[in-house]
Amino acid sequence: MPDLDVQSLKERTKLVWSLGDYTEIARLTGQAAQPLVDACAVSAGQEALDLAAGSGNVALAAAAEGARVIASDITPAMLELGRRRSSEAGFEIEWVEADAEELPFADASFDCVLSAFGAMLAPRPDVMAREAFRVLRPGGTFGMTAWTPDSMIPAQSALAAEYLPPPPGLPTPSDWGDPDVARARLADVAGSVTIEVRSAEWTGASADEYVSQVERYAGPSVAARRALPPETYERLSRALHELARERAEGDGPVAIRFDYLLVVARKRG
Repeated sequence: MPDLDVQSLKERTKLVWSLGDYTEIARLTGQAAQPLVDACAVSAGQEALDLAAGSGNVALAAAAEGARVIASDITPAMLELGRRRSSEAGFEIEWVEADAEELPFADASFDCVLSAFGAMLAPRPDVMAREAFRVLRPGGTFGMTAWTPDSMIPAQSALAAEYLPPPPGLPTPSDWGDPDVARARLADVAGSVTIEVRSAEWTGASADEYVSQVERYAGPSVAARRALPPETYERLSRALHELARERAEGDGPVAIRFDYLLVVARKRG
């Protein structure tokens, strides 16, 4: 497997996820926040880390349960969104710029480490898993969500990759959504792993409306539009519209389902 230029990749990640408006994307990804917090039994008095937090969907849900929460993300723009959200919601959440593969926290700092569709993006899954479990206390809980390989977001990413191929050797984020892969990656660090498939749902007037929102608000889509010649991006856009129409259910309003894996792993005591 070719060596990844990990540092350059992470700098690009910061740029890409600073584009668009993640507040709108978070309406979809946020549907997994409470199920993840519930599955990990987050409770009052616990110390929790929202890892690769984005704008803080999980951090807010954990804080609402009474946990003391630190939210970390590699992208400064996300931290600003998160600080604003948590302040408006009245929660005292600490926001820290941090790389999921190199966390600035001491060993055994948290009762729970949680991540909704963030940790799955780490370019070195084994490094991320080791770091997450390093900062967990013995008996603590690691929980994450990832899109299943055959769900809508990976299908969109696969189309985009035909026009903007990812760096050689970069793992596919939805690999974490395969139960066998998730169990194998956590086997060395977790004492137990439980897995279930859940789903989120987008609803709107039409499948075309969904694609328009993705193209306007999702950082990777904005980056693709900027990177590709107009006629090439137009071909990608047509393919995305066709995909959305295939996945949509109903005649207007329509619904598009997004399946994801919810993983809960316990650290050995």
